[in-house]
Amino acid sequence: MRTTILLSLVAIFFLLVISAFFSASETAMTTASKARLHHLERKGNPRAATIAKLNARRERMLGTVLIGNNLVNILSSALLTSVLISAFGDAGVAYATAIMTILVLVFAEILPKTYALLHAERVALAVAPLLRMVVAVVGPVSIAVDALVGFILRVLRVRAPKGAAVAHEELRGAIDLYGLQAGGRGERQMLGGILDLAHVDVSEIMVHRKNMFVLDAGLPPAKLLEGVLEGQYTRVPLYRDNPDNVVGVLHVKDVLAAITSHKEDIATLDIVNLAKEPWFVPSTTNLREQLQAFRSRKAHFALVVDEYGALMGLVTLEDILEEIVGDISDEFDVAAAGIRPQADGSYIVEGATTIRDLNRRFEWTLPDDEATTVAGLVLHEARTIPEAGQVFTFHGYRFEVLRRQRNQITLLRITPPRRPVPAAA
Repeated sequence: MRTTILLSLVAIFFLLVISAFFSASETAMTTASKARLHHLERKGNPRAATIAKLNARRERMLGTVLIGNNLVNILSSALLTSVLISAFGDAGVAYATAIMTILVLVFAEILPKTYALLHAERVALAVAPLLRMVVAVVGPVSIAVDALVGFILRVLRVRAPKGAAVAHEELRGAIDLYGLQAGGRGERQMLGGILDLAHVDVSEIMVHRKNMFVLDAGLPPAKLLEGVLEGQYTRVPLYRDNPDNVVGVLHVKDVLAAITSHKEDIATLDIVNLAKEPWFVPSTTNLREQLQAFRSRKAHFALVVDEYGALMGLVTLEDILEEIVGDISDEFDVAAAGIRPQADGSYIVEGATTIRDLNRRFEWTLPDDEATTVAGLVLHEARTIPEAGQVFTFHGYRFEVLRRQRNQITLLRITPPRRPVPAAA
């Protein structure tokens, strides 16, 4: 009798150890840094590679852990109940329930999970080989359970989110959390800008055609040369007949090289012949695709056209980089008025200022789905062309039209919603 009780107690001890293993494994595998484990895998760590294989079938791995954990906990509870019933009769059920609750909660749940949270990568690497063997053995049962769960979810019309979307949101959350904890607003905006590249079209950041610096290809060579040298740009579109008909893009380096090698009168230099064929891209191209296109073509400059082939503007590699790192200015850039903070908390903003720039600079929440610029947002929301002096309130922000030229809003005053002052403790 005593031998049976002793063996039961030893079995309960080992079952609790196995339960602790499953609990620690579940916590470590779900909280370990994927980036660090991926780095170790690339360096040739075999255990990191094992973790990657287990995570590739995450549902199967977690199902195995849950099945194993519940199995050993139920079995250990049954054994202790049997031992205590033989010793104390029916009261042994209550004793067994109380004792197993404490043992499982402390030694098989809280203690191993807390340790695994503190040392997630270390624990994950330690348990990976054994967990892989357990998954291989219990895997068929886990597959059957997963199939049953999947069927129930389909009946309930519950759809799991796509892996890419989950990874994107997880990364976005990690970046936002980093910005809050480390105070790295600039770094957070840059990292967030990289994630936003696939969701922003070139039409949202391009230089509009009316603001483009272009030269008439029909001008005499001396006039073209004067225009190129007086301009502030290294690439100049050339048009023929009308500014929308761009026939080439002239690079200042090509002009200077031609002048240096040209021994005759400058008036005889065919500057138009130095222009390269223009590259046109659709306005719906997102920034990530355009950045890849710039890299593959080894180009820095493209002209943007709409669905009808009409010229809309131009986009450069620098424009895309500014979406990530913010404004990039050199000694030739002319400072624009842009945004001027006022003492009353409002801002004087040019109508051509993009909504994205305002949101990123002041962490506002103005929508940019229907309009690119702040003037476009007012036109879209007002459903009319307002007069100077009119005031609107959209999305909690107050917009006052200060200046209008023809049908274009050129200057506004924006008053953001006042942030609530935290109550004193």
